[in-house]
Amino acid sequence: MAEYPILTGAEPFYFEGNDVGVLVSHGFTGTTQSMFFLGQYLAEKGGFTVIGPRLKGHGTDPADMAKSTAEDWIRSVEHALEKLLKRCRKVFITGLSMGGTLTLYMAAMYPKVFAGAAPINGAVFLKNPGMAGLAFGNGLPETVPGVGSDIKQPGIVELAYPVVPVPAVRQIYALMGATHDLLPAVTCPLLVFQSRQDHVVHPDNAPFIFENVSSKDKALVWLENSYHVATLDNDKELIAGRLVDFVHRLSV
Repeated sequence: MAEYPILTGAEPFYFEGNDVGVLVSHGFTGTTQSMFFLGQYLAEKGGFTVIGPRLKGHGTDPADMAKSTAEDWIRSVEHALEKLLKRCRKVFITGLSMGGTLTLYMAAMYPKVFAGAAPINGAVFLKNPGMAGLAFGNGLPETVPGVGSDIKQPGIVELAYPVVPVPAVRQIYALMGATHDLLPAVTCPLLVFQSRQDHVVHPDNAPFIFENVSSKDKALVWLENSYHVATLDNDKELIAGRLVDFVHRLSV
């Protein structure tokens, strides 16, 4: 089995802090680079212990991702959670894009574990016939053009694969489908962030998620000045500040 080196900037990160932990997950074809500012802010401004795992197959080579599965990505997040639980009395989770999908999946599957969850441009559907056609089509190419760097702020570039490995498309649909049906099992406090203009995840996801979870304590925050990769965009400080307040309020 080929070993792929980790790209510079795509390494997993960990910030030691207090006994409140926050797990932050990057998204589909992306890397921890998209979450580093948020993770560092949560650690420095909030004082929290923060972990940012590298999802399997990401941050190396598209051929590596082509062999990874939705289950692999879930296991990557679960392993990070295990580390936090050994250190922290309360644990929260947040993530961008597919990381937001994983956030919702984890909150549903581990309802007694998380004190709060915050998906950022998370997806439980795409409304993208072109992408859907890649999930089970025949005679497809190995890759299609990438979905990274949907950023409004000029000069900011996301560290992400320039292509999408086609075998991975089936896996993201499997994860979204399972998470879609698990939404009623989400009961923890929820803070949903959604960019008003998002060229990757349809903004309709946010109100759908908001209406279909069972959480009583929930809020929807529209991001008016960012595209999909909001954690690197104009609203990154807004997201980070709201998250610090959210975690502080629920970790007393």
